[in-house]
Order: sequence, then C-alpha cells, then structure tokens
Amino acid sequence: MGLDYKSSGVDIEAGYESVKLMKEFVKGTMRPEVLGGLGGFSGAFSLSKIKEMEEPVLLSGTDGCGTKVKLAFLMDKHDTIGIDAVAMCVNDVACAGGEPLFFLDYIACGKNYPEKIATIVKGVAEGCKQSDAALIGGETAEHPGLMPEDDYDLAGFAVGVADKKDIITGEEIADGDVLIGMASTGVHSNGFSLVRKVFEMTKESLDTYYDELGETLGEALIRPTRIYVKAMRAIKDAGVRVHGCSHITGGGFYENVPRMLPDGKRAVIEKNSYEKPPIFDLIQKTGEISEEMMFNTFNCGLGMVIAVDAADVDATMGAIKSEGDIPFVVGKIVNGEKGVDLV
Repeated sequence: MGLDYKSSGVDIEAGYESVKLMKEFVKGTMRPEVLGGLGGFSGAFSLSKIKEMEEPVLLSGTDGCGTKVKLAFLMDKHDTIGIDAVAMCVNDVACAGGEPLFFLDYIACGKNYPEKIATIVKGVAEGCKQSDAALIGGETAEHPGLMPEDDYDLAGFAVGVADKKDIITGEEIADGDVLIGMASTGVHSNGFSLVRKVFEMTKESLDTYYDELGETLGEALIRPTRIYVKAMRAIKDAGVRVHGCSHITGGGFYENVPRMLPDGKRAVIEKNSYEKPPIFDLIQKTGEISEEMMFNTFNCGLGMVIAVDAADVDATMGAIKSEGDIPFVVGKIVNGEKGVDLV
C-alpha cells in the first residue's frame, strides 16, 4: 500500500467530523450581518450597519490563552479554555471603546480528536455569545511530529468597530478622575508560567481541595476569563464618557495601567479598596512572592480599570452592575509623572 496523508498522521475524515460536531455551537453565535454558512474559504460579514457611523474605525485584537492550556490537558477539561481565548481578544477591543463584530479561532493539535476539538470550540462559541461576536470561521491544524498527540494550542482574533469620536484614547484623563475597577474571576489567562512554578502541575495537586478557596486548586485556576464587553457597552449606553481604560493582562497593574495614561498623569490605586479572590493570597503565600511581583504579574482581582469623571461614578457603577459585573471605586488620577502607585 502506498503512502497517504492519513499514514503520515493527518486524518482528513477526523477534520470533517469535528466541523460537523461544532456546527451546532457556532450557530448560536450568529449575528444578522453574517453571510453564508460555515465551511467556505473565508467568513463573510456585512458592513451595512457601519454606514450609520460618522467615521467607523475597525479595531482588532489577537491572543491565545498562554500556558493555561496545560491546565486543561492535566484536568482533561476543555469546555472553558475557548472562553479565555475569546476574552483576551474582545476585552482588548472593548478597552478601546469598540464593539466586537466577529471572531476566528485557530487550534493547532498533535492529533485531531473530533469530540475534543468540538468541546474546545463550544467554549469559543460561549465566549462569542458573552461578547455578542459572531464566530464566523476557524482552523484546526494537525501537527503530527511537531506536537504530542494530546496537546493543542488555541489562539484567535477579534475584529470590532467604533465610531472615531467614541474611541477611548486616554487623552481625556484629567486630575481628579475616579478609577473604577471591575472584578476578575481569578487568574484569568496571565501569569500561568509563574503559577506552574508555584504549584506542582499534577492531577493530584490540581484536585487538592483548599478550605480558603472553597474548591480545588484546579477549579480556581481554570475558571474562565471574565468578558467585559457588555459592561463597557452599558457604561456607554448610560451616557458616560470613559476617559481611559486598561485591560489588566500580562504585566499586571504596573504594565497595563500606565498604558491608558497621557503624559503628566499618574494613577493612584488603593490596594485594599476591593475584594481580592483568595487564589491570589494562596499563590503569594505558597510561592513566597513579593507583593510588588504579584501586582506586576497578575490582575490581583481586577480585570478592567477605567477612569471616569467624578460626576459620572454613580452612573458608571450602576451600568456595570446592570450587566452582572462587580465594580469597585479603587483610586484616582493625579498630576505627576506617568505611572501607577499602589498604596
């Protein structure tokens, strides 16, 4: 018998099967602008609604879940990691004041197990629903010999839109603006390389129940990244002009908060102004990590930080709560060298 693609490790049939299984999940993310079905060479999306904007600007973001996928392998839990991939992209779009329109995912795997791939895509579809983005395409690539059979990596990108006048640039941040933080669900998708140094990454370790967590270590760590798209939209719909917004990802507070600041403005955040999920204290204690390193690596309980005029605080807090998110007044903007102080 001659060689064929299957004997080299790539199973076309498995590819067809995974597409068949995921179609149901994808259907639930559709928006009226999506043209055609799944399976074409490209995803088609009508831009007719954008005509209503004065000066539409496309915003895009691409990301993956980093080494958090390692956790999914060890726990054999693949239905939420897709939410993380979507969250990392759509939160960046929302951070700029944009509305995500559509998302595409890319899964590289050692071997295509159709049920597993469909489960991953189920999570991607759930993330798309949480952000009102349509899942209009994706790719599953088998990489035999490059990756172990049970491994995969997941990434994607989102495209969104904003009217130019609504884009959040940070230029309007002023002395006396109030900083409002939105609660994170835990570690989200950043800092896992450090987490994996702190805790033994074994099934036994992840299945260990901790009283202070009220759950197992694995359950606390794999909890999906919170998506803030609807909260940001609610703030805008409440008539509030957000002056600046930071998505607290890799690099924690020290790297991300200054990204929204103009020169001459400094953010002051009170460390005890909000509730920190217990997972962060456990990481810090177990790994003997300095407080500064914690705030320089993790979101430490705040997934998004925004700056608004002091007069808009109540309206902003109300809008955030209306979408089921938990807001905290965490600090203020002062005149000074661009940067952040944690006090």
